[in-house]
Amino acid sequence: IMDRGYDFQGVVRWFAERADVVLLMFDPDKPGTTGETLNILLHSLGGMDHKLLIVLNKADQFKKIHDFARAYGSLCWNLSKVIPRKDLPRIFTMCLPVKDGENSIPSDISTTEALDQRALADLHQTRDDVLAEVMKAPKRRVDNVITNLTDSVHLLLMHSVVAEDVRSRYSKRAWENRMQELSSVVLGMGMAGLGMHFSVPPQFTGGVVAATMLGVGGMHWFNSSQLKTVEEQLTSVEELSASFQRTHPQEVSEADEYYASVWARIRDPLRLSLWRTGLADFPAVKKGEMEELQRILDEEIPRLRRLASPSHHGSGNNNR
Repeated sequence: IMDRGYDFQGVVRWFAERADVVLLMFDPDKPGTTGETLNILLHSLGGMDHKLLIVLNKADQFKKIHDFARAYGSLCWNLSKVIPRKDLPRIFTMCLPVKDGENSIPSDISTTEALDQRALADLHQTRDDVLAEVMKAPKRRVDNVITNLTDSVHLLLMHSVVAEDVRSRYSKRAWENRMQELSSVVLGMGMAGLGMHFSVPPQFTGGVVAATMLGVGGMHWFNSSQLKTVEEQLTSVEELSASFQRTHPQEVSEADEYYASVWARIRDPLRLSLWRTGLADFPAVKKGEMEELQRILDEEIPRLRRLASPSHHGSGNNNR
């Protein structure tokens, strides 16, 4: 992968987030085989399937049908590595119109030799379809904003659910340790109190108190070291993935591709957030807050889509 001297993936992500339509162009020479292209699809354009159009351009350059099949199959194979979907999105196969004397096909091969007129007409029709999608960008703006909102709420909700599961497991272990220490203190002080009540020699009572203090101190040190180990285990990639499977059993059992892609996007940021803050100081997420996020997904976002649809605006004007 070439070094461009700046964060190319970050720049692509920045522009893609603000665009309404993203065209990803491939040509017969390199149909998605470069590592940079695959990294862009995986890291910069992840979660933007709703605005992404994949285009195989210059299809009129193919001499034979099996050349086209080889390039198309290679493109599909490479895309399948970075697009977590069972079915690949549509690939627009097209060519650009060329003027006389500017044909990009080698001089010893004419356009009619490469493709017949029916195939060329199909490529031109596909080009018109791509152009129509680009021209609809202003109309797609509202829908893209709502889709981005949906995506953000899904990210936040999954982040909250998994983080709360990890934090609660850590808190449970810390509470058990405190109860052990408290029980040891109560037991030691109880024995010392009984000794004083039955006039046991003070040496015995003092020994019980000293043993209790030493025991509780050693137990606290041991529990603290164990808690650090537990925290490292809970924030590992394996345990976070297990927490995701535990909190989203239905989606995992159904092999939901969207939830899998959301998890792939938040896993590393979530792990970094838990590690930086520390599970002991990580704020708890209230059940009502997660229910509110779910209500936004179930009620508010569908309502926004209905309000943004042209049919809704038409019916609203008629009612007036």
